Amino acid sequence: MSDELENQAIIEEEAPMQMIEEADPELEAMFKAGVHFGYSRSRRHPKMAPFMFGLRHNVEVFDLEKVRFQLTQALAVITEMSKKGEVLLFVGTKPAVQTIIEEAAQKIQMPFTTDRWIGGLLTNFHVMRKRMDYFEQMKEAKRSGEFSKYKKKEIVMKEKELERLEHNFRGVVSLKKRPTALFVIDPKEEITAVREAKRISLPVIAVANNDVDPGLTNYIIPANDSARSSVSYILEKVVEAWREGKKQAVSEDAPEVANIAA
Repeated sequence: MSDELENQAIIEEEAPMQMIEEADPELEAMFKAGVHFGYSRSRRHPKMAPFMFGLRHNVEVFDLEKVRFQLTQALAVITEMSKKGEVLLFVGTKPAVQTIIEEAAQKIQMPFTTDRWIGGLLTNFHVMRKRMDYFEQMKEAKRSGEFSKYKKKEIVMKEKELERLEHNFRGVVSLKKRPTALFVIDPKEEITAVREAKRISLPVIAVANNDVDPGLTNYIIPANDSARSSVSYILEKVVEAWREGKKQAVSEDAPEVANIAA
């Protein structure tokens, strides 16, 4: 059994009832997803102390009521963004969560970057957009068979270039302008992206463990940012909030259409 799983088993066995009270299914679901797991107290950033519940076998535990409060605030912002037709860029390069971040972004047709952050994507967007345009041209050239007119060596070079462009831009090629905000898994890990966002006053919504300075974010969701189950739980809520925003936008537009028709 891994150390993380062993710690989880110990904490679940000894956890205070207010953390897993059956009368509150939402908190119970968060608990089962492992949202409450922090790192050791020695790794904790001092400003994260208000979000902590206590210590169990040298593993800090988040106060799930406070996690829920912060999550609810962040989801309200996300719903409003969706309602206004804005763009949320998902950022997370930790191997354990790359796939689920990409899947969540694709469900709501939002851009994502999970391989590595592209330096200058926010602060030098017009240059990056030109590279993305070139990437799209290269994809079309290959699809149409245009590569066949080149010599074998040139074809190999172009395919390698296309592979590099795919690696960098496949998740953000839909961006025609800067996103409205970032949704980041672990702002400490994605510090370059967060700093770029801060430089241009772009809001950062983030899932952050207890080793992160909450000042790096505009809307913090204090929670386990490494475990797949925890991140999946939060991303499911984000997708639901985004879809709710779309529904609200449609319902508000419907009366206007009816009035015009009348």
